Amino acid sequence: MSGRKSSVGADQTATSMADETRFGWLFDPKLVTVMLGSLAVVFVGAMIQVSYGAYSMTFAEAWRAVFNPNVVFNPHAWDAFLLGETMPEMSTESLIVWNIRLPRVFVAVFVGMNLAISGAIFQAVTRNELASPFILGVSSGAGLMILLTLVVFGGLSAFLPLIAALGGAVAFLIVYVIAWKNGTSPVRLVLAGVIVGTVFGSLQTALFFFADDIGVVQSAIAWTTGSLTGTDWEQVRLVLPWTIVAVLLSIAGSRQMNVLLLGEQTAKSLGMSIEKVRFALSGVAVLAAAASIAVAGIVGFVGLIVPHMVRNLVGSDSKKLIVGCLFVGPALMVAADVGARLALSPTQIPVGIVTGLIGGPYFLYLMRKQENMGEM
Repeated sequence: MSGRKSSVGADQTATSMADETRFGWLFDPKLVTVMLGSLAVVFVGAMIQVSYGAYSMTFAEAWRAVFNPNVVFNPHAWDAFLLGETMPEMSTESLIVWNIRLPRVFVAVFVGMNLAISGAIFQAVTRNELASPFILGVSSGAGLMILLTLVVFGGLSAFLPLIAALGGAVAFLIVYVIAWKNGTSPVRLVLAGVIVGTVFGSLQTALFFFADDIGVVQSAIAWTTGSLTGTDWEQVRLVLPWTIVAVLLSIAGSRQMNVLLLGEQTAKSLGMSIEKVRFALSGVAVLAAAASIAVAGIVGFVGLIVPHMVRNLVGSDSKKLIVGCLFVGPALMVAADVGARLALSPTQIPVGIVTGLIGGPYFLYLMRKQENMGEM
């Protein structure tokens, strides 16, 4: 009996040690610091967002509205938020905060997540630290399909992220074909991405001439510059399921990303089907980018600079990189949206302009800091 107990105890100990080894990376001090710091930025940015507007509130009033138990613990309210049911009665402050201002914060969080993990995946797949949805032409392809839907076919649908993903996938395939010459190289991929992005951007501009409704033109311009103005729970419901899918698939594919970074010869020796894995991961990256573009338009530089920031803070392990991006991406987007909304108040500028103003100098800093940029 004692021998059986000791055997069971040893098995439990071994299982516990295996779990600690498997999930121990989550408790890396640097990663935890990045996560907590990012959450603090998101929280402060959210409180600023919900406090300012045509209906002004103090921080205390905004705090009480955000954490109003009659809303937070009301299943009918969540049915209205997430399923589009009838909105229950609530105070004016809570209605403004929960129905108008908080959805904008949630959309910024999801857009930041999607763009950051999309950039991280593209950088691993191409072994190119310059890769991002914007630079590889994916954003332009997705944006072109969205504009085509808006201008030519009219209206939006629940499948808009899939429409955007189709455009992004076509753009990425064109980039890959142009860059292919007995294989690809970081420089050729970037140059091909610039070419495809420029052509698709010109087609986007051309579509404006076919729009008769000035409202459609204004909406199309908002898509091309990246904007969170006017977002509500409809956009949250649109982006949330695709974000969940993209996040889960990116975490599941982090091991393959690590193997790809070892080089093609090493990956082949480990039995990996490189092209299949590369295109599967690219599909996840395209879906993530398309989900964000479907609700916020083309927001540049987030997919490029966030993976760099996280990599410098927590290292190059893909598991830590993906998790870090899930926190730093939202922090950057929420902070940028606060700047977009308040910098020239009462005029709101597109958030894509703010991320460009942040990303451009940061990219220049990377170029000056690193002698060899490109191949990872």
